[in-house]
Amino acid sequence: MSIDDAPPAFPFPAPDTFEPPEEFRRLREQAPVARVTLPTGDRAWLLTRYADVRAALVDPRLSRAAAETPEAPRMGNTTPGPKTILGMDAPDHSRLRRLVTQAFTARRVEALRPRIEELAEEQIRLVLVAPRPVDLMSCYALSLPIKVIFELLGVPYDDVDRLHAWSEVIFSLGGHTVEEVREARGAIIGYLRELIERRRDEPTDDLLSVLVHARDEGQRLSEEELLDFAMILMTVGHQSTANSLGTALFTLLHHPDQLELLRKKPELIPGAVEELLRFNPFVFTGTQLRVATEDLTIGETRIRKGEAVIAALGSANHDEEVFAEPDRFDVERTPNVHLSFGYGIHHCLGAQLARLEMQIALRTLIDRVPDTLKLAVPADWLTWKTGLTARALVNLPVTW
Repeated sequence: MSIDDAPPAFPFPAPDTFEPPEEFRRLREQAPVARVTLPTGDRAWLLTRYADVRAALVDPRLSRAAAETPEAPRMGNTTPGPKTILGMDAPDHSRLRRLVTQAFTARRVEALRPRIEELAEEQIRLVLVAPRPVDLMSCYALSLPIKVIFELLGVPYDDVDRLHAWSEVIFSLGGHTVEEVREARGAIIGYLRELIERRRDEPTDDLLSVLVHARDEGQRLSEEELLDFAMILMTVGHQSTANSLGTALFTLLHHPDQLELLRKKPELIPGAVEELLRFNPFVFTGTQLRVATEDLTIGETRIRKGEAVIAALGSANHDEEVFAEPDRFDVERTPNVHLSFGYGIHHCLGAQLARLEMQIALRTLIDRVPDTLKLAVPADWLTWKTGLTARALVNLPVTW
């Protein structure tokens, strides 16, 4: 039976080991544009080869806005929303992106280095004094990105627990009902509405105040766009980096020879971060369906208007045609043209910030934690969150 006769369920079941699902390799070889069945029962075309994925990410005929319409196929019970930057095409996407691009330039992000180093040092001190085994996920990989994005936006850290809990619900694929997702989204929007009103009364120099000013003085975005934009920056801004950092730490602990190499040659850390991003096979973001606005052909497959397409970033990053020995983790790999941050107009706005956070987090950990650092349990005992739009660790117990 061919793949198209019985479309497999997607996302694919995660293997027990930290390996790309075998289905990715098989599809790249046999059916690089393949029909899959989504958790909602809807169908989509899954792209698994690097060349097809990269081309799809810049094809204006594959629309994010069309994926937000009521009749569009759905991955799960939530989507970013038609008024968010993730749910827009140009020119609306370009208009919103311009509002905060200046806050995320390489120069501006580099200026944040001293403060992020301070926050990383604060967190690593908590790791060092905590009873062992220490959960690196909650004490470090999650706490650091949350503090960074909350400070950047001006969100009080005292509210972190409920805001993170709401974001977990929003980004679930099927673990919560439509009503639960709607309530969580409404709770975050309500919280941000109150915070925005406080910024109107008492402006500060944070990013949220910049957005409020753009709304009130320049009329460059609507009130709904302001709220949704702030929500995406706050939720995606910590979820994606925390998941990537937690997975990166696990990967290094699972490859002690590579961790030891970074201890000896810390100058390799920037390149190691790129390899850690590439190696992670679960960078796929399930809400990012694209819908064809006209008939088109990808490879030898005809995609019809209204059909959904998924660009599998994790598969593209393990394409044998682009990466030599793609399933080998090598912190000295070069070149490394991974697609973990996407490509084209939807290339991750916070990519430079995420890179800097991961570089600082790794350097601080290597400098401050003894070289006997190791997993406190067998790797196959770890629990992974599989109901979210990206596979992520629940916890990461370590000792030394």
